[in-house]
Amino acid sequence: MIRQRRHPAATMATVRLEAFTDGVFAIAATLLVLDLTMHSLGEVDSDAALWDALAGMWPLFLNFALSFLLLCLLWMTHVQQFEFVARVDGPMVWLNNLRLLFIVLVPFATGLTTEYSDFVAGRVAMPVAFFFAILFSWLQWRWAVRRREVMLPGLTDAQARSYGRGALSALLIAAVVVVLSPLIGSAAFLLFLFDGLLTRALRGEGG
Repeated sequence: MIRQRRHPAATMATVRLEAFTDGVFAIAATLLVLDLTMHSLGEVDSDAALWDALAGMWPLFLNFALSFLLLCLLWMTHVQQFEFVARVDGPMVWLNNLRLLFIVLVPFATGLTTEYSDFVAGRVAMPVAFFFAILFSWLQWRWAVRRREVMLPGLTDAQARSYGRGALSALLIAAVVVVLSPLIGSAAFLLFLFDGLLTRALRGEGG
């Protein structure tokens, strides 16, 4: 358990926070498969019927793959951020916890998007979960930048802000995905293919 220090400016090592975060990401990614394993194939009495039943599951496979890949990208962002974060404090821990709140909701939101894609609430469930997870990840980095001398000692102020602008790319795309998802469903997630281009543009990097 992380113990609260008495001094208001006290900070903590990142080891336990990283371990806890890794575990939550791993569990959330594993739970995604439950939608597939719990889906009934109906009556199957031949190879052709089995192939037809599996082909009918394509929305489940699509949303499973999308959620899994996006969770992997969010986890990679977490890993990259904590390559620079040396210490954390209470607000940093709680921003991370709020991010994980939406990470653990991803399997539930993915199931809603798959099962209730005919309804607007169903189509936006998964995009909204990812939007808030990305939002708190970005806020977490912003907080670290504010306390850069303690939390990001290996980065200059310009480097820390540049990485923040890069992280903003995913947040902007996630917001657009939420807006477009009622119209085009999970296809809106294809916008994340442009994350690299937008990241370079926000950082002011050349082609």
